[in-house]
Amino acid sequence: MSTKHLLPILASIPRILLALAGYLLGSTFWLFPTKKRRITYINLHICLPKLTAWQRHQLARRSLINEAQTLLEIPAIMKMSVSTVQRVIEVSGKQHLQEAFNKSRGVILAIPHLGNWEMIGMYGSLHYPMTSLYRPQHRSPELDQFIRSGRQRFGAKLVPTDTSGVRALYKALTANELVAILPDQKPAPGAGVFAPFFGRPAYTMILLSRLAQRQQSTVLFCYTERLSWGRGFKLHLIPADKAVADKDPIQAATALNQGIEKCINANPSQYWWSYKRFNTATENQPTPYAK
Repeated sequence: MSTKHLLPILASIPRILLALAGYLLGSTFWLFPTKKRRITYINLHICLPKLTAWQRHQLARRSLINEAQTLLEIPAIMKMSVSTVQRVIEVSGKQHLQEAFNKSRGVILAIPHLGNWEMIGMYGSLHYPMTSLYRPQHRSPELDQFIRSGRQRFGAKLVPTDTSGVRALYKALTANELVAILPDQKPAPGAGVFAPFFGRPAYTMILLSRLAQRQQSTVLFCYTERLSWGRGFKLHLIPADKAVADKDPIQAATALNQGIEKCINANPSQYWWSYKRFNTATENQPTPYAK
């Protein structure tokens, strides 16, 4: 079945059935020697070494189930009505967002791959002028168009991950608008520095810190916790340490990673552990994902 036909079908399935389907699909990712399972275990060994073997197995299984549920939910989220978005999201820390806007210097949401981050875009663009970086899905034009139209339908502005996109982010912050960035995504060569992430050097973006430093914008970490069996989502807003805007890029990147770690530690089973966070190697540190 083509993407063109599959996406509308997934978008029409009730959330509780998507949760069940995600449970089954994620269990398959875990039961069989998949690439996702291998990377998940490698990352858990690196980041959470104190876990027992049993704890690691259980966390890997729950993480892969949540990953599958996220993937299956995205089409439905792209088609959610205004009333549904308002009904299924509970917000924790909303006062931090309002306090940030009161400073009139723009707000940066640092959104790790935790829970279902697509819900943050729906909520944010529904209530505030919002600009987000977007990397086109070149392998699937149909999927690219589906995601673009879904993310932009409440007024969000998607900008490319190049100099024109960065200029658009600065412009949005100057206008006291909302900017969304995924801080644990591997940056392009020359656009990051190595900073500790759970004790191991990880190539970390410097864009977010430069935006915050130049505009003196408030940075809030934000993630959307999935509630059990399709009951909805809880959006968490957490103030970032001021060091994320430090003039020293390594200090800023270190503070950024520490904030991501705090979010993950609050809900480790919903983090995207199958992402190759340590894939950029150095002379003294080869990639841990090589077979």
